[in-house]
Amino acid sequence: MKAAVITFPGSNCDRDLYDAFAKAGAEVVKVWHKETELPAGVDVIGIPGGFSFGDYLRCGAIASRSAIGQAVADFAGKGGYVLGVCNGFQVLTEMGLLPGALMRNAGLKFISKPVALTVEMTDSAFTSGYDKGEKIVIPIAHAEGNYQIDAEGLARLEGEDRVAFRYVENPNGAMADIAGVLSENRRVLGMMPHPERCVEPAQGGTDGAAIFAALMGVMAQA
Repeated sequence: MKAAVITFPGSNCDRDLYDAFAKAGAEVVKVWHKETELPAGVDVIGIPGGFSFGDYLRCGAIASRSAIGQAVADFAGKGGYVLGVCNGFQVLTEMGLLPGALMRNAGLKFISKPVALTVEMTDSAFTSGYDKGEKIVIPIAHAEGNYQIDAEGLARLEGEDRVAFRYVENPNGAMADIAGVLSENRRVLGMMPHPERCVEPAQGGTDGAAIFAALMGVMAQA
């Protein structure tokens, strides 16, 4: 399986995401934001955390309109798997590949700490390695992680079982404690916590590893 990790000016988790995919068994390539095409044979795209383009305008807004953006959108439109973490989640909402928006944390401060999450659903390639209702601990590091969506959009997410993760104790004011959401076809996942930062014991925990392992397993069987 081949994973492509997109790098923007200001990305700072691209190496972590690269290593997490590689540890799960993927061949990984880095793609600079000025490229207009993805490498041949890509099975999944990872959009990493950080501060793309300095978070000017809105977090992820400029990155969403980068040269590689159309290729990412086309890949997702054809049913490709896409994982956006933290700033990557913000980029995916700005691109319209996921609903809602990430706003300033309710406490108006940057938060960096491990948090407990509840796995809300397992009917996706990303979450199938967990049990429904399982509690996991994954670190967060963001100032704009407050997920917001209108009432109709929230009802649709809930009704279609597309909330992937919720915070056990909401750290940022996110609506309905939402930490991660899926696209309609369940092949695009955006989440604020950083699973790539907890895939081996040296990082203090391994609860994020199941996302990458499950994804690789599903794609290998396709």
